[in-house]
Amino acid sequence: MTSPLPSPLPSPRPSGRSRDGAPAAASPGRAARPAADAARSGPQSPALRDAGRVRRRPWAGPLLVLAAAALWGTTGTVANLAPDGTPALSIGAATMGLGGLLTFALTPRSALAVLRGGRAVLPWALLGALSVVVYPLAFYPAMALAGVAVGTVVALGCAPAFAALFARLFGRARLGLRWAAATASATTGCALLALGGHETGEGGGHAAAGVGLGLLAGACYALFAHCAAQVIRHGHPARAAMGALFGLAATVLLPVLVATGGPLLGRPRGQAVALYLAVVPMWLAYVCFGAGLGRIEARTAVTLSLFEPVVAAVLGVTVVGERLGPAGWAGLALVVLGLVALTVRAGATPPPA
Repeated sequence: MTSPLPSPLPSPRPSGRSRDGAPAAASPGRAARPAADAARSGPQSPALRDAGRVRRRPWAGPLLVLAAAALWGTTGTVANLAPDGTPALSIGAATMGLGGLLTFALTPRSALAVLRGGRAVLPWALLGALSVVVYPLAFYPAMALAGVAVGTVVALGCAPAFAALFARLFGRARLGLRWAAATASATTGCALLALGGHETGEGGGHAAAGVGLGLLAGACYALFAHCAAQVIRHGHPARAAMGALFGLAATVLLPVLVATGGPLLGRPRGQAVALYLAVVPMWLAYVCFGAGLGRIEARTAVTLSLFEPVVAAVLGVTVVGERLGPAGWAGLALVVLGLVALTVRAGATPPPA
């Protein structure tokens, strides 16, 4: 992993023309060094073009991921407003399917360029799209079976461990002590948030199945983050990577929505819920997440995403009227402590190239 390179200097503009109309040669003092630098640097890729901005704004990456997590934190509260009898599968398919279609539609050319990226990029795009397909089909049923708090906490609480596993497995990355301590603090806080909540799932004795689906969702989320980061590292813009992965996933999720979305899309309230979930916690949040992912490591981004249960817990108390016990408030404090420690570190360290 290397530090990002500074942006190459622009080629000098011709200072005039000779008598025969050809461009006049630039003076050595003005043009020779910039021209040589530009020749060595080669054409400027989108990733290289972003490198200078990343170095000037090192806090942008962590803050963008935290903003995405805050938007994701509204998902459970809004999903609870869906009409009675709405299947959890249809909510997940609407969120990621409609949102994925929107993400692709706004960047079609650059997203298709990712899919034409050859053997270096295409396997990551396909694997990332598969993880996007499975994630909502596991995450939303996990909340329905184990409860919103427990399902969310299990899915996101295990994601950093899976992210570290994938980073070690695919990239042989070394895990720092600060990352381990911050992740342990945030994960412990998530567990306390779950214990401090009072929600129960709709599945009665199927809570264990909900926990299992939450683990699957966490693994898929971590795998998606790793795959998207690899696409971005190969020189594709973050929005193009998001458009390619979510566009591919939409081709599978939209048929699921057609098959199961009658109760959700058949009423105005359900349509409003689907529209919000597709635009705000899906499209807008993943635009922020993709931009942040281009500036920090995937495993750091996944840990910062643990801010989502904090937002969900606060909304549960202030909007839904839930009560959070002492263990829940202690867990919230631990999550915030871990995220602050990790954000300070991520903002001070240049992202990998």
